Amino acid sequence: MSEKSDLLVIGHTAIDYIMTVEEFPDPNTSTPIDTLKTFHGGAGANVTMVAATLGLKTSIISAVGKKFLKSDYKEAMDKLNINTKSMIISETEDTPTAFGMTNNNKDQIFYFYWGAGREFAKSEPPKSAINSSTAIHLATGDPVFNQKSGTIARDHEKIVSFDPGQDLNMYNERELKEVIKNCTILFGNHFEIERMEKLLNCDVNGLRDLGPEIIVKTSGKDGSAVYTEKEKILIDSIYRPAVDPTGAGDSYRAGFLYNYINGEDLENCTKFASSVSSFVVEKQGCQTNMPSYEKALSRMTEFYDK
Repeated sequence: MSEKSDLLVIGHTAIDYIMTVEEFPDPNTSTPIDTLKTFHGGAGANVTMVAATLGLKTSIISAVGKKFLKSDYKEAMDKLNINTKSMIISETEDTPTAFGMTNNNKDQIFYFYWGAGREFAKSEPPKSAINSSTAIHLATGDPVFNQKSGTIARDHEKIVSFDPGQDLNMYNERELKEVIKNCTILFGNHFEIERMEKLLNCDVNGLRDLGPEIIVKTSGKDGSAVYTEKEKILIDSIYRPAVDPTGAGDSYRAGFLYNYINGEDLENCTKFASSVSSFVVEKQGCQTNMPSYEKALSRMTEFYDK
């Protein structure tokens, strides 16, 4: 029997190699790398780690290599009491690895080595872990595994959120519709929402008509928009000098879900999410500046109540 959790996250755990360059190279050319650092990452793990730091009781389902079990990354999860019992362990492939490059304009390019992540396609979602969680967040990962997990969760009346992130191009029209149909909350940045609208030939209201009660669209420094059947909520972002935008979206999702699971209204969910993400961009790496609940609440109050 799985331990009960507030939030179960399904998605990648990865090792991130984060590089900065002056500008991206043209095809068949090279460019000097200004900085190169290694960090803990993966969209699923980023949401999990930030949510646990805020105070949610979290679980994660990722596909990782067996070396992960004795890694400092696993140790960091253990320190936050994250339930990793449903991890999928590959005997032959290494833990997924991301290679991210950011230029002087803060544009990003990512290459992602799936490695052990391919095990998702061979696996079935653990129903006991899903059934014992209050909410399930579907992050980057295998489309079919996410679809099956979302169906199980909705059949048991769980809160389901979905953020395809940079794996959106892996979904065909049918798969994307099926996952969105199971959603309570659909997350995406403005580029991703526009791509979903184009793929499904609809506007944001058409996306909502497919199933989700709430659509959250983030636009970086331009803030966030939340769409429901009755209203559209616009919230300014909390500006902080961005050292590294990597992981800002994942931390935003964690902050939003923290407040949503704890019964806050959508405006406060969005403001809190903005506050949480404002910490993460202040340092390089997705998990190097995760705020406590108290710090995030203090910054939220200071910014929005002035």
